[in-house]
Amino acid sequence: MAGLSLVAGNTLASDSASALALFHAGDRILFQGDSITDGGRQREGDDMNHIMGQDYAYLIAARIGAQLPKKHLVFLNRGISANKIIDLQVRWQRDVIELKPDILSILVGVNDESSVIDNWEPVVSVEDYATVYDSLIQQTLEALPHVRLVLCDPFALSGGSRTKEHWPERLADLKKRREAVAALGAKYNIPVVHFQLMFDEACLSAPETYWLWDGVHPTYAGHQLMADEWLRVAGDFYSSPQ
Repeated sequence: MAGLSLVAGNTLASDSASALALFHAGDRILFQGDSITDGGRQREGDDMNHIMGQDYAYLIAARIGAQLPKKHLVFLNRGISANKIIDLQVRWQRDVIELKPDILSILVGVNDESSVIDNWEPVVSVEDYATVYDSLIQQTLEALPHVRLVLCDPFALSGGSRTKEHWPERLADLKKRREAVAALGAKYNIPVVHFQLMFDEACLSAPETYWLWDGVHPTYAGHQLMADEWLRVAGDFYSSPQ
């Protein structure tokens, strides 16, 4: 399975030199998105036990923070449950630009899909999703020209309580949003983490609900897959000549 192979010493491939080389001394690494990124994080205060939530962002911060303590990395989570791309747009200046990240990861789209399929207003069409997403990338690159961006495509599986109704329509909508993310990655030369493909392949070894308990939100095992794949894709991209 792509990104999940084991290497000598039973160490995951995401622990490779390329993944570690992604992080520079003093880097601020920001994860932005919806509930999948939010992970139940603490909103206020500085309790280091809860500020990253319980998700792939936390697992990345835990692994890399432990492996690279001398680099004094700062990991930040600003995911907010139920957010769509238009919600990110409203808070982008405060929750991205003003935080001045050196690495910015974006995962958003499944709530935008739900707005169309489940009439969850305000509705965000695929076209509006792509347009707003593009504008946020432009805004970010203008304000932070040296930021290392990582885009993550939205995903879902059919067997969960949230997704099994109207699944063909959800699948078609999410496919278009993933195509929009891939197009933005190509336009701006930004790596894209293909989580949908990863989860589709993972279902060959375990049921869908083992990875995404309701068809949208990952289990602990699903979040670990995401963390490993994120490190693999981002590390490989930024360690290669661009």
